[in-house]
Amino acid sequence: MSGVAILGAGSWGTTLGDLLARRSEGGKNGRVRIWAYEPEVVEAINRDHENPLYLPGAALATELRAFADAEEAVREAAVVVSAAPSHVVRGVAERARRGVRPGTLVVSVTKGIEPGSLKLMTQVLGEVLPGTRIAALSGPSFAQEVYHGQPTAVVAAAAEQGDAQEVQQAFATPRFRVYWHRDVVGVELAGALKNVIAIAAGMLEGLGLGNNPRAALITRGLAEISRLGVAMGADPLTFAGLAGMGDLILTTCGQLSRNRSLGVALAQGQTLEQYTAAHRSVAEGVTTARSARALAERVGVELPICDQVCRILFEGRTPAQAVTDLMERALKSEQWR
Repeated sequence: MSGVAILGAGSWGTTLGDLLARRSEGGKNGRVRIWAYEPEVVEAINRDHENPLYLPGAALATELRAFADAEEAVREAAVVVSAAPSHVVRGVAERARRGVRPGTLVVSVTKGIEPGSLKLMTQVLGEVLPGTRIAALSGPSFAQEVYHGQPTAVVAAAAEQGDAQEVQQAFATPRFRVYWHRDVVGVELAGALKNVIAIAAGMLEGLGLGNNPRAALITRGLAEISRLGVAMGADPLTFAGLAGMGDLILTTCGQLSRNRSLGVALAQGQTLEQYTAAHRSVAEGVTTARSARALAERVGVELPICDQVCRILFEGRTPAQAVTDLMERALKSEQWR
């Protein structure tokens, strides 16, 4: 087996495909294949070396080849990258299953929680692709900035140190630095829940609020993420790292954040339905908000910010009222333990 296959040709999957294909020019990876749901994306990548739907204007490596058949795309690949949106990861993996051999290294780069089952992406992939080695790659990484070669640092997590280090070696470039980690639960939860906090950060901006409330939101948002993570067995130190604080700062403050942009639009009067209809890319924080609230109820912890985001998204609460509700909660210690 050799080469890399990517399942999902959104902006992040396409960017990673380009990064890995350019590495292959130097012999560091074998062939790089990418599966796309849309036939027009397959055609454009192969003919024009561009993804006009999800990464317009970006010239892609000529070594990157696109496929409409997921099973064909992953056949013989030593590394399979799962980059589909969280609500379809299971279905996409099932499409590819027959082409994935035992022992293959499967890397999830999706930041989300499966609706309904409340499973993390690595858990979903482990169920659908038994006998493979599962890892997660996460951290502060806007696709456009990675594509343009801006210095970026992320973290690869796996239960086995050797698997995490193999991901590290497969992805690292002089402009894309990869650290390894063993706390898969912490890395995945941090990457998923920061999107919910980013929606809230966008709402603050849409309301015209300033730096004080943003700083409070980021800090208390990190407390919520850490609280849930520790209750689920994660290492609390993970949340001070790249997958935790690093990604949270990027997504709550960065202009390229889809989840932050959604929050701005909601605070300025758009409905979720209106925003979704006008944007092709998925704001993962929408589905994650519900899943996070359900996980919190399961393990018995409070997530007041996530709860308010759910109320705004699905129950008609206004962002202004949510701010008031959060500020008027009962006074308590800053530490939850």
